Amino acid sequence: MFPRIYTVGPLQLHLNHIPEHPLKMGYSLWKEETECLEWLNTKGPNSVVYVNFGSVAVMTPERLLEFGWGLANSKLPFFWVIRPDLVIGESAILPPEFVAETKGRSLIAGWCPQEQVLNHPSVGGFLTHSGWNSTVESLTAGVPMLCWPCVGDQQMNCRYTCNEWGIGMEISNDVKRDEVEKLVKELMEGEKGKKMKNKVLEWKKLAEEATGPHGSSSTNLDNLVNQVLLRKS
Repeated sequence: MFPRIYTVGPLQLHLNHIPEHPLKMGYSLWKEETECLEWLNTKGPNSVVYVNFGSVAVMTPERLLEFGWGLANSKLPFFWVIRPDLVIGESAILPPEFVAETKGRSLIAGWCPQEQVLNHPSVGGFLTHSGWNSTVESLTAGVPMLCWPCVGDQQMNCRYTCNEWGIGMEISNDVKRDEVEKLVKELMEGEKGKKMKNKVLEWKKLAEEATGPHGSSSTNLDNLVNQVLLRKS
Protein backbone atom coordinates (compact mmCIF):
# COMPACT_ATOMS: atom_id res chain seq x y z
CA MET A 1 0.00 0.00 0.00
CA PHE A 2 1.34 3.41 -0.97
CA PRO A 3 1.66 6.06 1.77
CA ARG A 4 -0.82 8.90 1.71
CA ILE A 5 0.46 12.10 0.10
CA TYR A 6 -0.61 15.50 1.40
CA THR A 7 -0.18 18.59 -0.79
CA VAL A 8 0.36 21.40 1.70
CA GLY A 9 2.13 24.23 -0.16
CA PRO A 10 3.02 26.98 -0.69
CA LEU A 11 4.33 26.81 2.88
CA GLN A 12 5.39 30.46 3.03
CA LEU A 13 1.78 31.58 2.71
CA HIS A 14 0.89 29.42 5.71
CA LEU A 15 3.64 31.16 7.69
CA ASN A 16 2.26 34.54 6.71
CA HIS A 17 -1.00 33.69 8.48
CA ILE A 18 0.86 33.41 11.81
CA PRO A 19 0.81 36.68 13.83
CA GLU A 20 4.16 38.47 14.14
CA HIS A 21 6.06 37.85 17.37
CA PRO A 22 8.68 40.29 18.76
CA LEU A 23 11.12 37.39 19.28
CA LYS A 24 10.55 35.91 15.84
CA MET A 25 13.71 34.51 14.24
CA GLY A 26 14.44 34.97 10.56
CA TYR A 27 15.49 32.17 8.22
CA SER A 28 17.79 34.06 5.84
CA LEU A 29 21.37 32.78 5.54
CA TRP A 30 22.66 36.30 4.85
CA LYS A 31 22.29 39.67 6.58
CA GLU A 32 19.38 41.44 4.88
CA GLU A 33 19.78 45.04 3.73
CA THR A 34 16.37 46.69 4.11
CA GLU A 35 17.36 50.07 2.64
CA CYS A 36 16.30 48.70 -0.73
CA LEU A 37 12.65 49.00 0.30
CA GLU A 38 13.02 52.77 0.62
CA TRP A 39 14.56 52.90 -2.86
CA LEU A 40 11.72 50.82 -4.28
CA ASN A 41 9.26 53.28 -2.74
CA THR A 42 10.58 55.93 -5.15
CA LYS A 43 9.79 53.87 -8.26
CA GLY A 44 6.56 53.49 -10.22
CA PRO A 45 4.30 50.42 -10.12
CA ASN A 46 5.68 47.33 -11.92
CA SER A 47 8.68 49.31 -13.19
CA VAL A 48 11.66 47.61 -11.50
CA VAL A 49 13.48 44.43 -12.53
CA TYR A 50 14.59 42.50 -9.45
CA VAL A 51 17.72 40.36 -9.96
CA ASN A 52 18.91 37.70 -7.52
CA PHE A 53 20.70 34.41 -8.24
CA GLY A 54 20.19 32.95 -4.78
CA SER A 55 22.52 32.07 -1.93
CA VAL A 56 24.60 29.36 -3.65
CA ALA A 57 24.79 29.93 -7.44
CA VAL A 58 28.04 31.32 -8.87
CA MET A 59 29.14 32.68 -12.24
CA THR A 60 32.23 33.78 -14.14
CA PRO A 61 33.32 37.44 -14.31
CA GLU A 62 32.40 37.43 -18.01
CA ARG A 63 28.83 36.37 -17.31
CA LEU A 64 28.51 38.99 -14.57
CA LEU A 65 29.41 41.64 -17.14
CA GLU A 66 27.01 40.24 -19.75
CA PHE A 67 24.15 40.32 -17.26
CA GLY A 68 25.18 43.79 -16.13
CA TRP A 69 25.34 45.35 -19.58
CA GLY A 70 22.16 43.61 -20.65
CA LEU A 71 20.38 45.25 -17.73
CA ALA A 72 22.07 48.58 -18.38
CA ASN A 73 21.19 48.59 -22.08
CA SER A 74 17.52 47.87 -21.33
CA LYS A 75 17.31 51.42 -19.88
CA LEU A 76 14.94 50.07 -17.22
CA PRO A 77 15.35 50.49 -13.45
CA PHE A 78 16.69 47.43 -11.68
CA PHE A 79 17.60 46.20 -8.21
CA TRP A 80 20.39 43.63 -8.28
CA VAL A 81 21.50 41.49 -5.34
CA ILE A 82 25.18 40.61 -5.79
CA ARG A 83 26.62 38.39 -3.07
CA PRO A 84 30.32 38.90 -2.25
CA ASP A 85 30.99 35.31 -3.41
CA LEU A 86 28.82 35.38 -6.54
CA VAL A 87 31.79 35.44 -8.93
CA ILE A 88 34.03 32.37 -9.08
CA GLY A 89 37.43 33.08 -7.52
CA GLU A 90 37.11 36.87 -7.71
CA SER A 91 35.31 39.81 -6.18
CA ALA A 92 32.05 40.76 -7.87
CA ILE A 93 33.08 44.14 -9.26
CA LEU A 94 31.36 46.05 -12.06
CA PRO A 95 33.30 48.68 -14.06
CA PRO A 96 32.95 52.44 -13.42
CA GLU A 97 31.34 52.98 -16.83
CA PHE A 98 28.54 50.57 -15.85
CA VAL A 99 27.96 52.49 -12.63
CA ALA A 100 27.88 55.78 -14.55
CA GLU A 101 25.50 54.41 -17.20
CA THR A 102 22.98 53.10 -14.65
CA LYS A 103 23.22 55.89 -12.09
CA GLY A 104 19.81 56.90 -10.78
CA ARG A 105 18.00 53.79 -12.04
CA SER A 106 19.93 50.98 -10.37
CA LEU A 107 20.56 49.72 -6.86
CA ILE A 108 23.01 46.99 -5.88
CA ALA A 109 22.98 45.24 -2.50
CA GLY A 110 24.62 42.21 -0.91
CA TRP A 111 21.33 40.63 0.20
CA CYS A 112 17.73 41.63 0.84
CA PRO A 113 14.40 40.52 2.36
CA GLN A 114 13.33 38.81 -0.85
CA GLU A 115 9.71 38.13 -0.01
CA GLN A 116 9.14 41.79 0.85
CA VAL A 117 10.90 42.88 -2.34
CA LEU A 118 8.86 40.57 -4.57
CA ASN A 119 5.64 41.79 -2.96
CA HIS A 120 6.58 45.46 -3.39
CA PRO A 121 4.29 47.16 -5.93
CA SER A 122 7.21 48.64 -7.89
CA VAL A 123 8.68 45.21 -8.77
CA GLY A 124 7.43 44.03 -12.15
CA GLY A 125 9.80 41.19 -13.02
CA PHE A 126 12.31 38.80 -11.46
CA LEU A 127 15.57 37.58 -13.04
CA THR A 128 16.29 34.41 -11.08
CA HIS A 129 18.33 31.19 -10.95
CA SER A 130 15.06 29.23 -10.62
CA GLY A 131 15.70 27.89 -7.15
CA TRP A 132 12.52 26.40 -5.71
CA ASN A 133 12.08 28.94 -2.91
CA SER A 134 12.60 31.85 -5.30
CA THR A 135 10.22 30.34 -7.84
CA VAL A 136 7.43 29.84 -5.31
CA GLU A 137 7.97 33.26 -3.71
CA SER A 138 7.76 34.94 -7.11
CA LEU A 139 4.66 32.98 -8.09
CA THR A 140 2.84 33.78 -4.86
CA ALA A 141 3.78 37.45 -5.21
CA GLY A 142 2.39 37.57 -8.76
CA VAL A 143 5.74 38.42 -10.40
CA PRO A 144 6.75 36.85 -13.78
CA MET A 145 10.28 35.57 -14.22
CA LEU A 146 13.35 35.42 -16.42
CA CYS A 147 15.09 32.14 -15.63
CA TRP A 148 18.79 31.29 -15.70
CA PRO A 149 18.98 27.84 -14.06
CA CYS A 150 22.34 26.52 -12.91
CA VAL A 151 22.25 23.17 -11.10
CA GLY A 152 20.04 20.52 -9.52
CA ASP A 153 16.30 21.02 -9.58
CA GLN A 154 16.64 24.49 -11.11
CA GLN A 155 16.43 23.09 -14.65
CA MET A 156 13.14 21.38 -13.86
CA ASN A 157 11.80 24.43 -12.04
CA CYS A 158 12.67 26.55 -15.07
CA ARG A 159 10.93 24.15 -17.43
CA TYR A 160 7.72 24.25 -15.43
CA THR A 161 7.91 28.02 -15.00
CA CYS A 162 8.39 28.67 -18.72
CA ASN A 163 6.74 25.76 -20.54
CA GLU A 164 4.03 24.43 -18.23
CA TRP A 165 2.85 27.38 -16.15
CA GLY A 166 3.47 30.13 -18.71
CA ILE A 167 4.96 32.61 -16.24
CA GLY A 168 8.60 32.80 -17.33
CA MET A 169 11.18 32.94 -20.13
CA GLU A 170 14.56 31.20 -20.14
CA ILE A 171 17.91 32.87 -20.75
CA SER A 172 20.45 30.64 -22.51
CA ASN A 173 23.28 29.25 -20.40
CA ASP A 174 25.88 31.09 -22.49
CA VAL A 175 24.73 34.53 -21.36
CA LYS A 176 24.88 37.36 -23.91
CA ARG A 177 24.02 40.97 -23.16
CA ASP A 178 21.86 41.36 -26.26
CA GLU A 179 19.64 38.47 -25.20
CA VAL A 180 19.42 39.76 -21.63
CA GLU A 181 18.42 43.21 -22.88
CA LYS A 182 15.83 41.77 -25.28
CA LEU A 183 14.21 39.46 -22.72
CA VAL A 184 14.20 42.08 -19.96
CA LYS A 185 12.37 44.49 -22.27
CA GLU A 186 9.91 41.76 -23.28
CA LEU A 187 9.32 40.84 -19.66
CA MET A 188 8.63 44.40 -18.57
CA GLU A 189 7.08 46.01 -21.66
CA GLY A 190 6.23 43.35 -24.28
CA GLU A 191 3.04 41.49 -25.12
CA LYS A 192 4.44 38.18 -23.88
CA GLY A 193 5.38 39.86 -20.62
CA LYS A 194 1.81 41.11 -20.20
CA LYS A 195 0.43 37.61 -20.81
CA MET A 196 2.87 36.18 -18.28
CA LYS A 197 1.82 38.81 -15.74
CA ASN A 198 -1.85 37.91 -16.17
CA LYS A 199 -1.03 34.21 -15.88
CA VAL A 200 1.07 34.57 -12.74
CA LEU A 201 -1.71 36.56 -11.09
CA GLU A 202 -3.99 33.59 -11.73
CA TRP A 203 -1.48 31.29 -10.02
CA LYS A 204 -1.17 33.74 -7.13
CA LYS A 205 -4.93 33.65 -6.61
CA LEU A 206 -4.96 29.84 -6.64
CA ALA A 207 -2.14 29.73 -4.07
CA GLU A 208 -3.96 32.17 -1.79
CA GLU A 209 -7.18 30.17 -2.05
CA ALA A 210 -5.37 26.89 -1.30
CA THR A 211 -3.70 28.26 1.84
CA GLY A 212 -6.68 30.28 3.05
CA PRO A 213 -9.25 29.11 5.61
CA HIS A 214 -10.77 25.81 4.46
CA GLY A 215 -8.47 25.79 1.40
CA SER A 216 -7.10 22.50 0.08
CA SER A 217 -3.57 23.04 1.43
CA SER A 218 -4.82 24.21 4.83
CA THR A 219 -7.10 21.19 5.10
CA ASN A 220 -4.33 18.81 4.04
CA LEU A 221 -1.91 20.35 6.54
CA ASP A 222 -4.44 19.85 9.35
CA ASN A 223 -4.98 16.25 8.23
CA LEU A 224 -1.22 15.62 8.14
CA VAL A 225 -0.72 17.00 11.64
CA ASN A 226 -3.63 14.97 12.97
CA GLN A 227 -2.28 11.79 11.39
CA VAL A 228 1.18 12.33 12.90
CA LEU A 229 -0.30 13.02 16.34
CA LEU A 230 -2.55 9.96 16.14
CA ARG A 231 0.43 7.75 15.30
CA LYS A 232 2.30 9.03 18.34
CA SER A 233 -0.63 8.53 20.72
